[in-house]
Amino acid sequence: MRILVCAFAAALACAQNRAPSALSSQEAAERGRVQFVQSCSFCHGAEATGGTEGPNLVRSSLVRHDSGGDLIGPVIRTGRPGRGMPAIPLTAEQIADVVAFLHLRLRQSDLASPRRPGEDFDLQRLLTGDREAGRAYFEHSCSKCHSPQRDLAHVAKKYRPAELQARFLYPESENPLPVTVTLASGARIQGTLAFEDHFDVGIHDKDGWYQSWPRDQVKLELHDPLAAHEELLAKYSNADIHNLFAYLETLK
Repeated sequence: MRILVCAFAAALACAQNRAPSALSSQEAAERGRVQFVQSCSFCHGAEATGGTEGPNLVRSSLVRHDSGGDLIGPVIRTGRPGRGMPAIPLTAEQIADVVAFLHLRLRQSDLASPRRPGEDFDLQRLLTGDREAGRAYFEHSCSKCHSPQRDLAHVAKKYRPAELQARFLYPESENPLPVTVTLASGARIQGTLAFEDHFDVGIHDKDGWYQSWPRDQVKLELHDPLAAHEELLAKYSNADIHNLFAYLETLK
């Protein structure tokens, strides 16, 4: 598995080095648009603004922080099995084109704003909540996992306002998803999720070995540290979101 990942990374780097200007060209973006519609639009929409199941990629902090496919490429290649996103079998060149398309969509979105999004503009638009109500919500619903003195210290300086709101609503993690597989014998194997679909599941165990089983012959327990955020999405009111953002914005 490690060899395959390294080979893919080398191929992507080779494609980028071979024609760096093409990655940002209109031609690459147009090829990427066609590929994106074929492979990704069902979930993310034809313009990457969200579809039936997937989030708006134009607002994704991962996409905005991507540099030449370093963040987008691995997600396309390996998927996010714990969140229902399958791996997409594209070549390095196809992935590079999709990256070019997504970066084009970011530029188009920024230009379509009344002015290029900035901190002042974002604050005027978003800072409408009650900070004390947000503090109370945080202490009740978030403080078991997060602390303004530790992991969230200075978080409002780290992210600009629009991104700060996006991150607490749709947090992203590049860490492998912890998992426990229980076999028919009762033996339990812990590791990180490598692959899952309706038929098979594969993990990397604690020693780094890849193991897989038919899906219906094992019990799979996912330990997703971001599951609580997904549960909150169904519970937030508009006021909760604005209040919580107003409180997080004070953590400078």
